[in-house]
Amino acid sequence: MATMNDARLSKLLVELTALSDETEWVEFKHNNDNPEQIGEYLSALANAAALLRRPAAYLAWGVEDETHKVVGTTFKPRKAKKGNEALENWLMRSLHPQVNFQIHEFSDKGKPVVILEVPCATHAPIRFGGEAFIRVGSLKKKLKDYPAKEAALWASFASAPFEIGIAKSDVLGAEVLSLLDFSGAFDLLKIPFPSNQAGILDRLSEEKLIVRKPGRVYDITNLGAVLFAKDLNRFDRLGRKVLRVVKYKGASRTETEREWRDPPSKYGYALAFEPAVGFINSQLPQNEPIGQAFRGENRMYPELAIRELTANALIHQDFTVTGSGPMVEIFADRLEITNPGEPLVDTLRFIDTPPRSRNEGLAALMRRMKICEEGGTGIDKVVAEIEAFQLPAPDFTAITTMQPGFTRATLFAHGKLSEMDSKDRIRACYQHACLCFVTGKRMTNSSLRERLGIDDENAAQASRLIRDSVKAGLVRLYDPDSRRKNASYVPFWA
Repeated sequence: MATMNDARLSKLLVELTALSDETEWVEFKHNNDNPEQIGEYLSALANAAALLRRPAAYLAWGVEDETHKVVGTTFKPRKAKKGNEALENWLMRSLHPQVNFQIHEFSDKGKPVVILEVPCATHAPIRFGGEAFIRVGSLKKKLKDYPAKEAALWASFASAPFEIGIAKSDVLGAEVLSLLDFSGAFDLLKIPFPSNQAGILDRLSEEKLIVRKPGRVYDITNLGAVLFAKDLNRFDRLGRKVLRVVKYKGASRTETEREWRDPPSKYGYALAFEPAVGFINSQLPQNEPIGQAFRGENRMYPELAIRELTANALIHQDFTVTGSGPMVEIFADRLEITNPGEPLVDTLRFIDTPPRSRNEGLAALMRRMKICEEGGTGIDKVVAEIEAFQLPAPDFTAITTMQPGFTRATLFAHGKLSEMDSKDRIRACYQHACLCFVTGKRMTNSSLRERLGIDDENAAQASRLIRDSVKAGLVRLYDPDSRRKNASYVPFWA
C-alpha cells in the first residue's frame, strides 16, 4: 500500500465518518489502546472485508462511535508497546496469516487522528492469538460461533478470481491514468471517450479495471493492469507475466537469434497482442508452395492459428504461478506456445469442448475486444487452418513432469508424410476425425487422403493409418455394419 498524505487521509476520514453505524469493515474508537482488543479487531475487520469483497478495512481512533464526530485521540500506536515489544511488531507477529497493515497518524482540523488500514484476508481467515474473528453488524464476534459466515468466507477464498485482485493500491486518479493506457482501453472496447478525468475513472471502474476507495483514491485491479498497463514491470507481481517471444537459431534452445524487446513487449496484453503477432509473423520463414494450398507468399504458419493459440496462452494461464509467464518460441522446424498452468480440459478434447478458463473475466474482456474467438471455436479453426496449409497436426500437451505444470501448443513446419512418425500420423488422423465431426461430417478414407496429400492410388496407406488410429483408441467406425468401401469414422468420444 502506498503512503497517503494528510490531505488524502482527511478525505478518507470524511468518507468513513459518513458511513452507516452497521458498516462491518469500519470501526471507530476514541482512546482504546488495549493491544488484545486491537488484534481482535484487525482479525474481524480483515475477514469482514474479504466476505464483503472490500479490498481493505479501517480501524480509526479519534472518532466517537455513536455520533461519528471527530474528537481527536491521545493514542500513539507507533510509540505504544506490548510488554517490551513495539505494539506494531507484536500485532504483526500475532496475526496469522501475517497481514501487512498500515498505520496512518495525522491531524484533522487540529485534532490528532489515527487510521489503521488492514487489507482483506485473501486465502484463509485472519486469526489473532489462534482465534479468528468476524464482524456481525457493528459487533466483533468469534468466527466459529457463526458457521454460516465462516462457510461463506471460505467459499469467497475459493471463488475469488485473479482478475479482482489488486495489482496496485491507493493510487491517485492522475496516477491511474499514467499507469494505464486508458485511451487504448476505450478504443479497444469501443466505448465513448468521456470528456473529463472523473468520467474516465468512473468508466474504468465500471469495467472493473480499477476500484474506487474512500479518500478519493483507487486500486488498480489485476484485470486492469494485465490488459492495459503501459509497463507491467511497474506492477510488482505482474512484471514476470509479460509475453515473451524468442527466436532461436536451428531446432534447439542453445542459441538465441532474437528476442522481442520492442516497447510494446512490456505492455498489458490487450495493447501488446497485435504488435506481438506482427513480430512473430516477421520472424517466420516463407512456406514453399505445395499443390493448391499456398498461393503467393505465405508465412510458414497460418496467422489465425498463431493469434488464437497466443491468445489462449494469455487467457488460460495460471497467474498463481510466480516467476513464469506466457512464451512463444520460434525454432527452425516448429513454433511452441507455452503458458504456466496445466489445462482444465483434457488436451484430446480441445477441439470439441469449449475451453474452461481460470480467468473468466479476462477471457470475456478479450473476447469483447475480438482478440480471441467467441464460444470456444478457436481450436477448431486452428486445426482447420493447419489442414488448409497442409501442415502436420498441431500437438497440444499438458506438461505435468515439471512443477508447476504447463500447457504447450506446438505447430510444426511442413514435412512429408513419410518423414512423420506413427504418433504424428495418428494425431493427424484423430484431429481430422474431430474436425469432420464438429462440422457435421464424418472422416472417410477419401477425406483423410485429401487432408494428408495421399494420392488416390495409395488409398491403402490411408486405410492403414485409420486402422492404427482405431487400434490406438482414438477413432472408431461410425457404423460397424457398413461395408468397408463406404466406411466412415468418428472420434472415440462421439
